[in-house]
Amino acid sequence: MDKIVTAAKAAARIHDGAIVTVSSSSALGCPDAVLAAIGARFDAESHPRDLTTIHPIAAGDMYGVRGVDHIAKDGLLRRILGGSYPSGPSSKPMPEIWKMIVENRVAAYNVPSGILFDMNREAAASRPGVLTKVGLGTFVDPLRQGCAMNALAAESPVVKRVTFEGDTWLHFPNVTPDVAILRATTADEHGNLTYEHEGAYLGGLEQAICVRNHGGLVIAQVERVTKRGSLRPHDVRVPGHLVDLIIVDPDQKQTCETPYDPAISGQVMQPWSHFDLAEHGVEKIIARRAAMELKPGMTANLGFGISALVPRILLEEGHAEAVTWAIEQGAVGGMPLTGFAFGCAANADAFVPSPQQFIFFQGGGFDVSFLSFLEVDVEGNVNVSKLGKKPYLTAGCGGFVDIVSGARKLVFSGWFEAGATIALDDDGIHVAAPGKFTKMVEAVEHVTFSGARARELGQEVIYVTERCVMRLGDDGLVATEIMPGIDPERDIAAASHGRVRIAADAVTMPLSLLARDKMGWGA
Repeated sequence: MDKIVTAAKAAARIHDGAIVTVSSSSALGCPDAVLAAIGARFDAESHPRDLTTIHPIAAGDMYGVRGVDHIAKDGLLRRILGGSYPSGPSSKPMPEIWKMIVENRVAAYNVPSGILFDMNREAAASRPGVLTKVGLGTFVDPLRQGCAMNALAAESPVVKRVTFEGDTWLHFPNVTPDVAILRATTADEHGNLTYEHEGAYLGGLEQAICVRNHGGLVIAQVERVTKRGSLRPHDVRVPGHLVDLIIVDPDQKQTCETPYDPAISGQVMQPWSHFDLAEHGVEKIIARRAAMELKPGMTANLGFGISALVPRILLEEGHAEAVTWAIEQGAVGGMPLTGFAFGCAANADAFVPSPQQFIFFQGGGFDVSFLSFLEVDVEGNVNVSKLGKKPYLTAGCGGFVDIVSGARKLVFSGWFEAGATIALDDDGIHVAAPGKFTKMVEAVEHVTFSGARARELGQEVIYVTERCVMRLGDDGLVATEIMPGIDPERDIAAASHGRVRIAADAVTMPLSLLARDKMGWGA
């Protein structure tokens, strides 16, 4: 029982200047009580100071789990490396961590999630950092921003280009953590950790090994404690010899705005009739066209936004299990969830630890990835990671860069214009009034996906919008399929200021995409 302490006592063990790695994905698996205790200690004592924190996926959300915002304080947080950051609608206040970033009060980096998981593993084994091609040609590349989110970060680069055996690579030197903060469901008195109520295994084992191998401190927040020896060994995900301190928080949320849903942690299987179908409208039509790129038996990766609707299209068509979905938090199969529970899946076949899922992604083992876009430029570059005017509307790159780096086929979905008045009827989609601006720009604000790199690798790249399907060719964006009701010259070529060409052999998409009943997928 000596390992069980209060969150305040655990926070008191963190020294000034410590490098802290945190296991979470927004509110999913977030050790919020420990982070809150660190912030409270700083408010009372002005310690710990000058922390560096590492977040492979965001810690906290904008809906009640503050996460990293507990420690987003001048003097406490000096540097942060995040795969993603808390994000949400413009109607909510900007998170404190984003204020620090945009005001240049903390050196902030957006490092792809898979690379941050890799860094834990490489540091654990005392190898010389991560050598990877993930991120070449994107904002991750030192030829662009080198992951830096502000001027303070640019002063201290975390990545460099190197030549190894005649080829170009990106090298991330080790950032070796002193402290790991994990979250699980149950700990026994020895510190063995099980995750039965969690929706994912978010790298806790790798983080604990890394910190323990370098003589550091491993803190685990759990929902409950049981007697030593009462846990089934096969259920233990982090063994007790790696855990120093246990903090009990019986009220920890399972994920964003979800106290506990047994379907998220695979303890019950929901009937397919339980899940909501996509609401009829333009976004559903975009998702339907994206779904046409699937065939039964495929393994497909899935991202946030319109793309998240694609599994619901197959569900409506009566083919819920025709495709195996793989999401970056680790769920394989089942029904990926939307809204606050995105990153989780119900009825999953398996929960793969997120670091291993990223090995699968980086190696391009899946058949196709469905992702969204904020803007696309004439080179086919895609931005999902930065919006200068409203930075917290995007979480950053997350696993996007890891996924696109090795994918054989990519399907990006999004709106052609922002704010256009769109009319939808049985005959087609009609642009009643143009939008405020096109999302087909001359140059994207942030290169999260490199069109030039995709052409070099021979990747198949498709962009699906409410007006057309575009393909990435040698000369940029070419509209090869036109939505019924769309005027190609006015609604595509002119609306994009000539940045999208209309293929001479462009075809009209099938009217079945517009149907209020099933579209006939797989027929």
